[in-house]
Order: sequence, then structure tokens, then C-alpha cells
Amino acid sequence: MITRIVKMSFEAGKAEQFLEIFEEMKQHIAQSEGCFELNLHQDLANPNQFFTISLWDSEVNLDRYRNSELFKLTWARVKPLFAERAEAWSLISHS
Repeated sequence: MITRIVKMSFEAGKAEQFLEIFEEMKQHIAQSEGCFELNLHQDLANPNQFFTISLWDSEVNLDRYRNSELFKLTWARVKPLFAERAEAWSLISHS
């Protein structure tokens, strides 16, 4: 099982636009092969900072999604809203 965490910081006033894009795309992303779960979290102290946490059955399927047209189209809409570069981690569970 792979847990993918992506931290995104948005410019002031752009968070609402991101939320609209996420709402539109989340079902498509969650239906990607090997994706078990997709959640969005917003930082309490910084409302312009969000984290997506997704669970994948394998690194192969995560990479397949990351190289997909769906990812490229979604990222092209989200990236211009960033205040700083996104950070991402892929974690393997040992429990």
C-alpha cells in the first residue's frame, strides 16, 4: 500500500478556485486504477494550504496516474494557482 501526500500552497484568493477544480476532478482521480481513497485536508492555521492524501495499491498504478492525461490536465489547471512549489511524498506502510 502506498500513501501519497501532496502539500499545495495557494496564492491569496485562489483557494476557492482550487476547491472548485478539486470538486470537479476528485471522482475521476479516485476512479483511477489502483486508487483506494482520495482525501483533501486544509490547514487550520493557513487556509491557503491544502494536502491531498491518497492510497494506492502499488507504485506502478500511482505512476500510471501521474503520467496520465487526467493528471496532466488537472495539474495544468491547478499549478498556476500556487504561491509556491508543491511538495509530495510517497510512503510505504509497514503496519
